[in-house]
Amino acid sequence: MSPRSASVNEELRRRSRERLLQAAVELVDERGFEATTLADIADRAGSARGLVSYYFPGKRQLVQSAVHRLMHRTLEEALEREPRSEDGRERLARAVDAILGLAHDRPVLMRQHMAGLLHAEGFLQCPEQRRLSELLGDTVARYGSADVTADYPLLRALLMGAVYAALVPGVPMPVPALRAELFARYGLDWEMGVPPGSDTDTPAGPGEDLSRFFATGERTD
Repeated sequence: MSPRSASVNEELRRRSRERLLQAAVELVDERGFEATTLADIADRAGSARGLVSYYFPGKRQLVQSAVHRLMHRTLEEALEREPRSEDGRERLARAVDAILGLAHDRPVLMRQHMAGLLHAEGFLQCPEQRRLSELLGDTVARYGSADVTADYPLLRALLMGAVYAALVPGVPMPVPALRAELFARYGLDWEMGVPPGSDTDTPAGPGEDLSRFFATGERTD
């Protein structure tokens, strides 16, 4: 049998990594971070335990990359949903609703993610995080920012703060109130976007098939 080509090996590695990302999101959403082990994730993904360490230095880094993948694919979906819009204010409204929607639909997963960001290991730079950054930066630019390098970090901080406020155990802020505050901050009309929990929203809630967020290969519309 002839050896596999470099391109085939690369595709197999990519598929293995993305199965691990999907398994991490599913299990942490079901059980929480502490109750999920790397062995559990490897089993769910159908991968060898040692393969996890090949791609990720630890569980926290794996989970953070997995959540960033879910976030950036959710954001992509929201920005490109029909009817498509090139209006910067509409796109920003969709972005806000997409991130708040994850807090609304997947509170366990997003609470664990926020806790992980405050851990000593801190914020992880990874391909998934970079793609999320690019999408939000482009959204800020289309909104009309004259200084994206300053305005993007502010939007990111405001979104992270809103997610945190929505998920604080015992004293959560209502998502509609947080949405209203962000919309007022950016001068967005309430009718823009797709409010989390609305009939026209497409939530990524527990039990939903997440494979579209972790599909291999180039995405096509």
